[in-house]
Amino acid sequence: MIKPLSFSTTYTTIMSPSRGITVLRSFARSSTPAPTSCRAFSATTIPLSGHNRWSKIKHDKGKADALKNRQRSIFAQEIATASKLFGPDINANPKLADLVTKAKKEAFPKASIEAAIARGQGKSLTGASLERLTVEGILPNNVAVIVECETDSKLRTLANIKLIIKDNGGTATPSSYLFEKKGRIVFDKKDGVGLDEAMDPALEAGATDIDVLEDDCVVVFTAPEETTAVGEAVSSALGLSIKTSDIFWDPNEDTKTVVPSEDAAQDLAVFMDNMFESESTVQAISMNVAQGSLSGESWKELQARLS
Repeated sequence: MIKPLSFSTTYTTIMSPSRGITVLRSFARSSTPAPTSCRAFSATTIPLSGHNRWSKIKHDKGKADALKNRQRSIFAQEIATASKLFGPDINANPKLADLVTKAKKEAFPKASIEAAIARGQGKSLTGASLERLTVEGILPNNVAVIVECETDSKLRTLANIKLIIKDNGGTATPSSYLFEKKGRIVFDKKDGVGLDEAMDPALEAGATDIDVLEDDCVVVFTAPEETTAVGEAVSSALGLSIKTSDIFWDPNEDTKTVVPSEDAAQDLAVFMDNMFESESTVQAISMNVAQGSLSGESWKELQARLS
């Protein structure tokens, strides 16, 4: 007489962190009697929480890091401007002394403060002369990028910037034709001086445009070569102190690229964070991006990283 085959049961657990635990039951043959029919496999899912805590932590950390990097960039730019306009001696430069005090309260590193003061004088901490370096590229989704640096070793910095662009899926290639170079002067806030009061003096000084920022600071735009002259003229006419003064790349409206998704925006943010963290000579990053269907929060986070 032929004995019917039976099956013993073993369990294998496959765990997916976000989707729960799946238990697979398999049956092995044995010589003991068994039911005449059985299923080869069955599956039972034990639900787990779909909430991915690490994703939230990483997202919040990214926002905090972006704000910190942006604040440090602003401090560095303001300190460099004060050093350039009024000298590197803190004891003889009240504006510089005030900025340094504020920066220290925000835990801005001492070495970064010293580097910003030296940069205002066109030098590195070692005393070597700084040279401006501009690196252009195209990132995924046809986003044009321009990275501006001040360095005492152009070859080293150029190699590092190109590598970071490549590692983030981009290519170092000309893209400045998609932007317009402009001068920008931001003035300290002063009661009684707003857009209306600053309009005529700014235009008479040679400004091409004027605006007011969220903190009520007046910002004047001009041709790059006239930045210093226009800044001094407006400052004298309105009694305003210059907060920052720089030359930047403004993307052309008709060639801006819409950021296609939240993930694409996050990739661009990660690229800029990597750039600032990996290459200390970077002073500004410009991109020809448009908001499109991005959420207001994602767009704000992206803009916070741009020059």
